[in-house]
Amino acid sequence: MNSTTSPDAPVVDFTSSVRDAILAGRASLGIELGSTRIKACLIADDTAAVVAVGSHEWENKLEDRMWTYALDDVWGGTQAAYADLVADVRRRYDLPLENLDAIGISAMMHGYLAIDGEGDLLVPFRTWRNTNTERAASELTELFGANIPLRWSVAHWHQAVIDEEPHVPSVSFLTTLAGYVHWKLTGRKVLGVGDASGMFPIDAQTLGYDTELLRRYDEATADRALGRPLVELLPDVLVAGTPAGTLTVEGAALLDPTGTLRPGIPFCPPEGDAGTGMVATNAVAPRTGNVSAGTSIFAMVVLERPLTEVHHELDLVTTPAGDPVAMVHCNNGASELAAWAGMFARFSAAAGTPIDDDAVFDILFREATAGEPDAGGLLAYNHLAGEPIAGLVEGRPLFVRTPDSSFTLANVMRAQLYGVFATLALGMRVLAGEGVGIELMFAHGGMFRTTGVAQRFLASALDAPVAVGETASEGGAWGIAVLASYLSHAADLDLAAYLDERIFADAAIDVVSPDPADVAGFATYLARYHAGLAVEAAAVEAL
Repeated sequence: MNSTTSPDAPVVDFTSSVRDAILAGRASLGIELGSTRIKACLIADDTAAVVAVGSHEWENKLEDRMWTYALDDVWGGTQAAYADLVADVRRRYDLPLENLDAIGISAMMHGYLAIDGEGDLLVPFRTWRNTNTERAASELTELFGANIPLRWSVAHWHQAVIDEEPHVPSVSFLTTLAGYVHWKLTGRKVLGVGDASGMFPIDAQTLGYDTELLRRYDEATADRALGRPLVELLPDVLVAGTPAGTLTVEGAALLDPTGTLRPGIPFCPPEGDAGTGMVATNAVAPRTGNVSAGTSIFAMVVLERPLTEVHHELDLVTTPAGDPVAMVHCNNGASELAAWAGMFARFSAAAGTPIDDDAVFDILFREATAGEPDAGGLLAYNHLAGEPIAGLVEGRPLFVRTPDSSFTLANVMRAQLYGVFATLALGMRVLAGEGVGIELMFAHGGMFRTTGVAQRFLASALDAPVAVGETASEGGAWGIAVLASYLSHAADLDLAAYLDERIFADAAIDVVSPDPADVAGFATYLARYHAGLAVEAAAVEAL
């Protein structure tokens, strides 16, 4: 779920004080396994400033009609991102990285990792992107009286139960990718409450799994002889600021095969990328929200009160502190936009004037601002994968126009940018119908680096002010590093206060209010987009 265009985070280089902090083990490390990049981020605990970064690119694979990543790639990529960060520390400060104040692991939410009693993976990792769980999600939504999206872990589990998959009787442990990596590094089978809320519904009072819904599930599946209650398969739930284990000898060797990193370093609870995005944008208090745009795109809005109805467009999850959140999650984000940009980059190279990727995005984004408010009648469907909000179980990227549409580069690029936000806007209109107010929406992800463009169009899509801060492109690796640093402060401050008073007190943000002409233009585009979903559905059927 991380951005395909996000660069390394800007690094603050105040060399003497940073060297002292690293030598004394007063820096915190965040590692996030996103959809296209694994990123490592080292922050100074006193300021949360980024002092070193590392990254490794990877990509999911469609195997046997399932989106997956191989475990060898999980560990090879995590080691590579960490080694890249260590090299950055050596280059900048001429130091090894031996000790840390704390470590945090984050990754794309949801999905399905089923582990047996020997600790082995039973079936290939099934990511959030898979949409084969329609029957399971429907049955669970009816059973629980709460929306269970297709990508949630319990939907993947229940679909395997329904299909009587051979591995089901051997399952000893279910977890997410963040929970899996954390377990291998610490030996602890735990999850942060935000990530856990994408496995199974959370009780708002206890901040643990909803025991009544667990009872209903066990009762409903009693005839299937699963052998043990569902709760025994799930990780323990921890809120932000709770110690979640320490780096074991085996874990240290797994993360750093050179043997330099010392065991015994504390870990914060592992979190999903939705939670770390909320932290990275300081959107953890009621009436705040954030949009994270990457391979997927999703909006999180912290609620003041429960919703009145069940909506298939809305997930009910939590912040890393356990506060209730309405989530609009779209499987398809900026990947198709990046593919178009890659085509233009190749054109410039073929023409003998190569342009680097960042410059290509900047040129195309700024060209989009010259487009017509409704994108000139053009439509862009970014559906590489299925899109539940749009009622699609598979995706077919489409670019559609009528003979009388205005086919210009500016309109093409505005249509592509609008297309990133269109399905999100459909879900957000459902939330608005519930009377949920948003005072300010924070945005982060690489597509917001070009100042004011994607931010402006998102404001028009949501008809709400959109803020982008200094951490907009730093993303979840920085967010989970902040959660790791919070371990030392949780006894004195709740998470919202810690972010307000210690992390974002002096942070600069840029706020763009919606332009009435853009709002009207996007509304026209969205109406046309919604009608054109029949074309997308036909493409899925025919191709």
